[in-house]
Amino acid sequence: MESTHGRAESVLDVIFCKTRQECPEPIKAEVQGSIPKWLQGTLLRNGPGLHAVGEMTYNHWFDGLSLIHSFTMKNGKAFTYLSHVVPEFTDNCLINIIKFGDDYYTSSETNFIRKIDPYSLDTLEKVDYMKYVTVNLATSHPHYDNEGNTFNMGTSIGDKGRTKYMIFKVPSTVADKDKKKSPLKSAEVVCAIPARHLLSPSYYHSFGMTENYIILIEQPLKLDIVKLATAYFRGVNWASCIVFQNDEKTWFHIVDKRTKKPVAEKFYSDALVFYHHINAYEEDGHIVFDIIAYKDNSLYDMFYMANLRKTLNLETVLTSAPTCKRFVVPLQYDKKAEVGVNLVKIPTTATAVKDKNDEICCHPEILCEGIELPRINYDYNGKKYRYVYASHVEWRPIPTQIVKFDTVTKEMLVWNEDMCWPAEPLFVPDPNGKEEDDGIILSSIVSSDPKKSSFLLILDAKTFKEVGRASVNANIHVDLHGIFIPDNNCAMK
Repeated sequence: MESTHGRAESVLDVIFCKTRQECPEPIKAEVQGSIPKWLQGTLLRNGPGLHAVGEMTYNHWFDGLSLIHSFTMKNGKAFTYLSHVVPEFTDNCLINIIKFGDDYYTSSETNFIRKIDPYSLDTLEKVDYMKYVTVNLATSHPHYDNEGNTFNMGTSIGDKGRTKYMIFKVPSTVADKDKKKSPLKSAEVVCAIPARHLLSPSYYHSFGMTENYIILIEQPLKLDIVKLATAYFRGVNWASCIVFQNDEKTWFHIVDKRTKKPVAEKFYSDALVFYHHINAYEEDGHIVFDIIAYKDNSLYDMFYMANLRKTLNLETVLTSAPTCKRFVVPLQYDKKAEVGVNLVKIPTTATAVKDKNDEICCHPEILCEGIELPRINYDYNGKKYRYVYASHVEWRPIPTQIVKFDTVTKEMLVWNEDMCWPAEPLFVPDPNGKEEDDGIILSSIVSSDPKKSSFLLILDAKTFKEVGRASVNANIHVDLHGIFIPDNNCAMK
């Protein structure tokens, strides 16, 4: 009889640990159900897919080498699948896909990104942010405005004796005389915010953006710069360079995109750890932003391969469940308000209270628990919105469900299937849609059932009912993030 430990080893090999093979030639998928004819384009996904090179193995899932894969959809029935390794050890761009102008790049959180062909998945030139913007680290979660400009944020370490958080903008288009040049050559710094501590700046994975403001959360999850600079020579990983200081505050920096300066008021909350912003918007003189937060940094430790085996056996669980928190920051309030008065004037249980130092202490409204890898209808990014699409993880870091969460009614719709491990759900809007949830959800699903292939799942975003699936005879891996490229933006090859 197979032991519980044996079953966990087998499942771990399937969803995380097995060394994946490239699929350099397209594989035609077997389609079940009906596929909307308007759904035409390419879904790109990125994540750690190779955890062994020769006799060397990686101990942490996030250390695996990047493997990008794609599904191409056309005419409601043609699906093909490709996967390709991004091979460099020094620029392991394993987190997301970023769009600058008409170019696409794989990214991690260093200053290196890798340009790719989004259709053949060939890796092209290696690009160093430092040639264009002075950032040693940068997020893999940029934002795009209505004109197609890309906003991102990075940390400049020790620049002129001071570590700074740099918000920068890359225009969507360049002048005719510069058409052959990268849009990054036209990058401009929007704002530079000094870090509170020179040698221990905050770690951040994403940021928020509304029509007029950018939100940087300076959390007490800190990078030890000295350890980070020597990590390679000491043979240690990223996790060993991060420290959570739970006795410190979490600071909210609000940058006005129009003046390119932070607002003068100081806003803070209790210590927390977060990775993903969901959305942010402005309402009656307030900024509302929703994030997925934790009480500690146990999530990172859970992704060590040894700990993943334990979670599959239910031997250990997260000490802090992901919690969807809504913070409300009042930008327009009576500066003469007394200490202890709640300055929030919109309907919410979130509060913002002035303290004796004239700083504003913010406490969140709890929207729900147990969700991660949140996505929205990006047409509503920076605007008041209602729906979140996410993975459901509760007390284990490995998603077994994807959900649709209604921030108004607090209702949750769920998709799950036995022995299926879903990736982050991505919303694609119906071009003829009228409502926020008119569209479909795409999620690549890894099956640990030896009798079933892995597949791309297509759900109706409104009902969360399955519309179709495209199964492929390939080793799809559990990934992190991705992007959908409609073929009306770029001609498909």
